[in-house]
Formats: sequence, structure tokens, C-alpha cells
Amino acid sequence: MSFRSFFCCRTILDRSEHRRKNATNWRVFSLKELHSATNSFNYDNKLGEGGFGSVYWASSRTIAVKRLKVLSNKAEQEFSIEVEVLGKVKHKNLLSLRGSCAEGQERLIVYDYMPNLSLLSHLHGTHSAECLLNWGRRMSIAIGSADGIAYLHHHATPHIIHRDIKASNVLLDSDFQARVADFGFAKLIPDGATHVTTKVKGTLGYLAPEYAMFGKASESCDVYSFGVLLLELASGKRPIENLSPTQKLAISDWALPLAREGRFSEIADPKLNGNYVEKN
Repeated sequence: MSFRSFFCCRTILDRSEHRRKNATNWRVFSLKELHSATNSFNYDNKLGEGGFGSVYWASSRTIAVKRLKVLSNKAEQEFSIEVEVLGKVKHKNLLSLRGSCAEGQERLIVYDYMPNLSLLSHLHGTHSAECLLNWGRRMSIAIGSADGIAYLHHHATPHIIHRDIKASNVLLDSDFQARVADFGFAKLIPDGATHVTTKVKGTLGYLAPEYAMFGKASESCDVYSFGVLLLELASGKRPIENLSPTQKLAISDWALPLAREGRFSEIADPKLNGNYVEKN
């Protein structure tokens, strides 16, 4: 894929043929099992932490466990949505659900363990200095993410809008293949509907303007977020850059004028050292 293809998000989302597979098998874990697997949620087993809680790897290195921080109505809802959505879908570019646990005040979700962590960690985090993302890997991640999103939009029943497509929610397996993750904000779309009106959820910098303004969630919300993700992959820049304490610049406002003039060398991540394909 060429650099120009990064600016044709819909084409990438629609280019592959998706086949629906049978729903994945998952089971209910006991809290005792997950305590044992994570060494009692030991700090040394922690993969990451966010507003939802923390993620831990199991000693077997085959599963990861997301532990909700505080049980509240909101947390309970997001837990239920994520288990429901992941229980309905199976695709090679979606993170697989292995099971869940709901005991007392504890809510935990068990997934496949992803050895290469998240795309965020390679673009901006702990692995960014290692420069492991060459152009080929970035193309593969872009196409894999698109395949997973397209499956949710067109082949899941009912159709699903993710609502939080971003670099930290694209996980990478041992071969750097993309797995779209974190379905706590997902919305199921009734048959025949084009959108649902809902409270705005998502991450600043990735939100489609019309969704942020009017709360109408549709496939286009994910497509916009995916477009931001593509720019992030190509440039290595964050969705929003802080120019000063009072001035911010969205990646689209920075990149699109350059792209229209064909100045792709100014957009490309310097870590690529000029090793990218500009044209088909």
C-alpha cells in the first residue's frame, strides 16, 4: 500500500471480503483462578492502567485480565456491554474473549494475551525508541484494523459501532497483526437503523465532529477515528499536538493541507528514514 492510500479510509475499510465465523467459546472464571493466574494482581504483572482499571498478564503468558477499578453503575454497564459484544463476534482482527468473572465487587474480563502490547506503546510509549514499526508493519496494522472494523459494521449481527477506535485500543500479537480491542463503549445498531442517538463517548482527538456535536453514533464515527489512526500511523504524531499551554493542533488540520500538495515527506514519521511507498 502506498502513502496516498492512507488518505482513502473508506476504500481501505471496504477493500477486503469478510467472512463471518461462529461465535467464540468462552467461560466463567472464578476470582480464585484469576488471583492465582496473576500472582494476586501483582504490580509486576501489570501491563497497563487506564480510567477503566488495570490489565494484568497471567503467569502462563496466554491470557490477559482486565480488572475494573471501582464497581459502579457505569463500570457495570461497560463490563456487560464488552462481554456481550465480544461474546457475539469472532474475527482474526478482533481481540478474542476468553472469559469473565463477576464475584462480589469484582468485575474482570479475560482475553488472549498480546505479546507486543498496543500500537500506542510503539508509536508514543515504552517501545517507541525501538523503531519496530517499519512501513510494511504499519500497512499490515492499518489493513488488519480496517478488516476488524468492517466486520463489526457489516458482518456482526446486529451491526456494532465501536466508538473508541484509537492507538491504545489496537493490540499487536506476536507477528504484529492488529487486534481491535476494548468494547466498553460499543453500541449495537438495530436492524435497518443507520445510527443511534446517544451520550458522546470516546477519546478527544479521535471523535468525529458531527458525533461530538450531536451525539449521533454511526459507522462514520468509527471511520473518522480510523482516519485519525491512519494519520497517526503514517506520521508518528499524536492526534492532538500541544503547541503551547493554550494552543493545540489536530493531526488532520496539520496533515491534510500537506497531503493536498503532495508533500508526503513532511508527513512521514522520521523514524521511517524515508523508507515508505508514496504512490501506488
